[in-house]
Amino acid sequence: MKLNTLKPGSRKARKRVGRGSSAGQGKTCGRGHKGQSARAGGYHKVGFEGGQMPIQRRLPKIGFVSHLHAATAEVRLHELVIVKHDVIDLDALKAAKVVGRDVETAKVIASGKIEKAVKLKGIKVTPGARKAIEAAGGSIED
Repeated sequence: MKLNTLKPGSRKARKRVGRGSSAGQGKTCGRGHKGQSARAGGYHKVGFEGGQMPIQRRLPKIGFVSHLHAATAEVRLHELVIVKHDVIDLDALKAAKVVGRDVETAKVIASGKIEKAVKLKGIKVTPGARKAIEAAGGSIED
């Protein structure tokens, strides 16, 4: 559909309920026969299914927040150059303020570039980061 192809009448006219049978909704005004929705003041709260267990209560709760998220940190390759220690471990990363003080584990990811040879000890490394560190002349101890 294009804006220049629209013609008058492409918007449906609203129902003028309660305006007599000549308005298109005779007698019951499109409300059907009897029942709560046919009555004045008939009301259901949002999500009410007539007493049946509503869908928002039938479906399981989704989503998950890992408590380990606060205890782990990602370190990019270019951040390793900031650390001024010979051997880079978790304490050296904390001292250089590359990771927070509450972090318990760190993992080096392959983001950025590294030209300096670094020696890592006790830090997890992704395969791409391992390749980049070893190509720069660095080493990794587990």
